[in-house]
Amino acid sequence: MELGLDGKLCLVSGASRGIGRAIAHALAREGARVMAIARGRADLDAVLGELPGSGHAAIAADVTTADGATAAVEGCAQALGGIDAVVSVVGKSFARDAAAMDDADLAKSLDMNLWSAARVAQRAVPHLIARGGGSITMIASIWGREAGGAPGYNTAKAAVIALAKAMARDYAKHAIRVNSIAPGSILFPGGGWDRRVKADPAAMADFVKRELPFGRFGTPEEVADAVAFIASPRASWITGACITVDGGQGTSF
Repeated sequence: MELGLDGKLCLVSGASRGIGRAIAHALAREGARVMAIARGRADLDAVLGELPGSGHAAIAADVTTADGATAAVEGCAQALGGIDAVVSVVGKSFARDAAAMDDADLAKSLDMNLWSAARVAQRAVPHLIARGGGSITMIASIWGREAGGAPGYNTAKAAVIALAKAMARDYAKHAIRVNSIAPGSILFPGGGWDRRVKADPAAMADFVKRELPFGRFGTPEEVADAVAFIASPRASWITGACITVDGGQGTSF
């Protein structure tokens, strides 16, 4: 399927590894020009060296802060000449149970997962309007759709889904679509599941057998392919949706 992304100007936050890196690749393969955003310059340079096509760029910025989000969005618009699509990938889990979730932990969860997406999206909207519309895609989690995971993460990802729905309704008049993607358990080097597999392979093997219907973890590329479609003009009548990419792991309707 031709997605209509050729020449589109796409900002991807959290693009240096895992799901974000795979999304940058997926968009570049479709002919988009990608602005990769992450905190580490060395990792960004590695991503730039891998991306197919030309005209890509990178900015080292921390989008969990207001100044970092502004630098990322304004830098993207200046370097690429505008913004057609935004994909917010930044996220992290902290305290594993409610008893350990103090004020600081919850604040970190919200900054990393919710505010990183909200700040980039809000700052990008004027640039999307200037281009006649576009798309915003926020990476949530199945743990934003149902109970599970760390409580702060659960809370923040649920808020991401709610934010995407609210923004979708508010910005439809500007031809801007806003959606969220809810991955399940995705395995990649250096990620949380990779660390757990290395720390306790037997327990993780039992988890896979018990919780993952296909008997394996998902891959970043499987999430990225869904994102490329949702971010593209071919998904023109999809907005305000939360789309699971979890191999049947989630149990909500």
